[in-house]
Amino acid sequence: MTIRLTVNRERWWNHVVGVADEVDGLVPVVKGNGYGFGRPGLAIAAAKLSPLLAVGTVHEIAGLPDGVTPVVLTPTWRPPESTEPVLTVGSGDHIAALRDWGGRVIVKLPSAMQRYGGSIDLVEAAQRAGLRTVGVSIHPPTAGTDDDHRRQIVEHLVEIDPSLDVWVSHLFPSTYESLPDTHRYKLRLGSYLWHGDREALHLEADVIDTRPVRAGDHAGYRLTEVPGAGTLVMIGAGTANGVAPLDDGRSPFHYRRERMHLLERPHMHTSMAFVPTGAPCPRPGDWVDLQRPLIHTAVDELRWI
Repeated sequence: MTIRLTVNRERWWNHVVGVADEVDGLVPVVKGNGYGFGRPGLAIAAAKLSPLLAVGTVHEIAGLPDGVTPVVLTPTWRPPESTEPVLTVGSGDHIAALRDWGGRVIVKLPSAMQRYGGSIDLVEAAQRAGLRTVGVSIHPPTAGTDDDHRRQIVEHLVEIDPSLDVWVSHLFPSTYESLPDTHRYKLRLGSYLWHGDREALHLEADVIDTRPVRAGDHAGYRLTEVPGAGTLVMIGAGTANGVAPLDDGRSPFHYRRERMHLLERPHMHTSMAFVPTGAPCPRPGDWVDLQRPLIHTAVDELRWI
């Protein structure tokens, strides 16, 4: 089984560099599965754009290129041994956990997400704990419009000391540029930076085998009844790679621009699709298109063209 991500290198990099040239204060985000590209390789690309690199957790600090300063976005109860990374705090408890660490922090302020984040008083609390506060962070939800996100950020500015950098996210560069010039800003970008030109990316999975079936036959782990005459297509992609039906239950697979229907939910390494007689049907060894968010997908093969 193989899930393959093919990237048009020139087109992809032109988009990435274009965004970096447009955004003053860009902080590339390299976290999780590296947005489908893998963290090590993507971190090398990110280091060419900025001396700051945002990662998800303290466990993602290891292996970053020399010369970059990691900024950890998720609060931690166990700080790293080094004081080089910049950590995030969003409560008094987070600060207490770092009391003997002595490094730099960004204070996360609350947003409509209500995930974590505390009042502006955390800035002084961090300083009293021996930490150096270098900025505050405002992280609006992805829901809503860009104007909604901007509004949530601007509402906080009146309480923020202009000497502190204001770290923001979930803004398009044009909206980011419209923020009031009363403060200095840094824009964390992940998906828009790395996935902004969808035409540069192609995700697909291979076909392992096919099998003719008749109406009334049963197949799969759950012995699901086959809806009619046609072909079962065994696709080399399953839950082990993060492959699942779309949120509305539809199949994530396409062949020749037609959606392939799942016989049952994907299993660990194989998905079983049903193609009715007369519809375009792939053969063993062919590739079918896969519609999945790259941040949720473990790619087996990364191909640059």
